[in-house]
Amino acid sequence: MLGEYRITGRRASDIAASIETGVGSGALAPGAVLPPMRELAGELGVNPNTVAAAYRTLRERGVIETDGRRGSRVRARPATAPRDSLRTAVPEGVRDVAEGNPDVSLLPSLDAALAAAARWYARTPALYGQDPVLPDLARIARADLDADGVPAGPVAVTSGALDGIERVLAAHLRPGDAVAVEDPGWGAMLDLVPALGLRTLPIAVDDEGPVPAAVERALAEGARAVVVTARAQNPTGAAVGADRARELRELLARHPGVLVIDDDHGHGIVDVPLRPLSGVTRHWALIRSTAKAYGPDLRLAVLTGDAVTLDRVRGRQRLGPGWVSRLLQRTVVELWTSGALDKAAVARSYGLRRDGLIAALAERGVRAHGRSGMNVWVPVADETAVVTRLLTAGWAVTAGARFRVEAGPGVRITVSGLSPAEVGPLADAVAAAVRPAAGGRSD
Repeated sequence: MLGEYRITGRRASDIAASIETGVGSGALAPGAVLPPMRELAGELGVNPNTVAAAYRTLRERGVIETDGRRGSRVRARPATAPRDSLRTAVPEGVRDVAEGNPDVSLLPSLDAALAAAARWYARTPALYGQDPVLPDLARIARADLDADGVPAGPVAVTSGALDGIERVLAAHLRPGDAVAVEDPGWGAMLDLVPALGLRTLPIAVDDEGPVPAAVERALAEGARAVVVTARAQNPTGAAVGADRARELRELLARHPGVLVIDDDHGHGIVDVPLRPLSGVTRHWALIRSTAKAYGPDLRLAVLTGDAVTLDRVRGRQRLGPGWVSRLLQRTVVELWTSGALDKAAVARSYGLRRDGLIAALAERGVRAHGRSGMNVWVPVADETAVVTRLLTAGWAVTAGARFRVEAGPGVRITVSGLSPAEVGPLADAVAAAVRPAAGGRSD
């Protein structure tokens, strides 16, 4: 099972360190099956509970995974090798449409907001013991949430969407619990779940969001939580429509003990309405990040949810970072109240580029997806071949492996930096890459 590598140690921490060293050095390859706990305990001369504790530590670190009778094995992609590391190097002179960043020309200037926040801070400096959420920010955020039909609930602030999702999952789940996650879906989310020692249950996605049959199957397999991207789904651009939301809400209502998390990271850059699933189960949360609309370096997201969930999140937050900088919160308030961002214009700009590329690809016989947001997903037969051909043609796209568990192969194209003049040449290159020989459709 382990080849020549020998696990050593008498204490749980030493055994875990020995296995982690083997993984880090490459001596224990991804997928390598670890010895049964009793067998390894016998070899090391320790109590089986000691090995069990070591394995538990490694699961919580995202190094190994356990699958019932199949035993424990090294994860295919340990937490020390996140999906973001699967980036393709972009040679000089190649046009980069892979990064997933917003168009910097659409981001509002921070000058006035930062200056106003600094003046506010000079009058009312933040001190220990104050409310972790600025009242003005909570009031504006809650009014926006109310307008979008999000159930009533308290407001917290986290350092970005992923930080909020992690805190909500940790508030309710324990290592070994299963989480239903979109597939294809956000690579960081697919890394986070096993890094927390949780099991990933992939749920298929179409243009309308999670496929109900896939969600139902995940619930039947014991999913304790479901994470859904409401709109601007990464990488497919899916957006949950009214009928799909109704169907999913009816399905989730039959599982009131399941934690539901809505990720609305596209707020401020999309023009499709929000269809939240929040509130249909006892415990739920909805998270809104400022990253896509105001800039990734504004590490701030607004979080709401049921009272128990928010109480647990805020209580644990007090024992760690304490709060997200009130100076940063005030900067966001200034941005919101000054009208620094023309949300309709931003959504229209991304929509024109996204829809233009999808239409151009369709004209060339290439099927693509992207209902909302800044990404287009193109199903392909061979990711590596397509990425390589596009690099040769002068275009860098993202291989779908960063976003997939069981879903079919594809490539992601970020349209945020595309100019109208580039749409045609890019569509030509993609069509040639997915169909290098003449004839036949790519789908």
